[in-house]
Amino acid sequence: MTEQSDRPYHHGDLRRAVIETALAMLHEEEGWQFTLREVARRAGVSHAAPYKHFPDKAALLAELALIGFDRLRETLLAALPASAASLRETFLPVARAYVAFGEANPALYRLMFGADAGKPSEVHLSERALSTFAILTDFLARGQEAGLIRERPVPGQAAACWAQLHGLTMLVIDGLLLPEKVGDDAVTAALTTLLEGIEA
Repeated sequence: MTEQSDRPYHHGDLRRAVIETALAMLHEEEGWQFTLREVARRAGVSHAAPYKHFPDKAALLAELALIGFDRLRETLLAALPASAASLRETFLPVARAYVAFGEANPALYRLMFGADAGKPSEVHLSERALSTFAILTDFLARGQEAGLIRERPVPGQAAACWAQLHGLTMLVIDGLLLPEKVGDDAVTAALTTLLEGIEA
């Protein structure tokens, strides 16, 4: 695509074009080694255009990571049972959805939890990331109130659950859950073991 410095944009279109192009490149190239110059070229805008919304590449990567958290949150909420369900019927579909999200979006998932997305405090303590994490903490808090989950400080319990979910997701992404080593359907086995560990 040739560069265009005078391409007309409605308000907000330039920012969206830069983001969508970068997301596509992230997905296609399975990484974020691209430059803002290359994003601009692919988006069909001038080299300087992305800087109108992102002062540098790190700022763009931080926004991509936050979009990842937005999408992960939507994925987890969609996996929640529509009606009242048991602890297991609630936990397992959502946990599987978490792992599946990482498997389907490996580069985006790595970026969300990588150092290149900016300072952890700026990304992971943002409202967008915390609202995603709140799905887990709310589940644990409600489970404790109902007497279904062991009473432990929720932050620590959430950290333990998240650590296992994240580690499991990374193993799936890297293709390391080999049946010869961990058996068939290791994801379900691991998630069931995790659930049994927090059940009251």
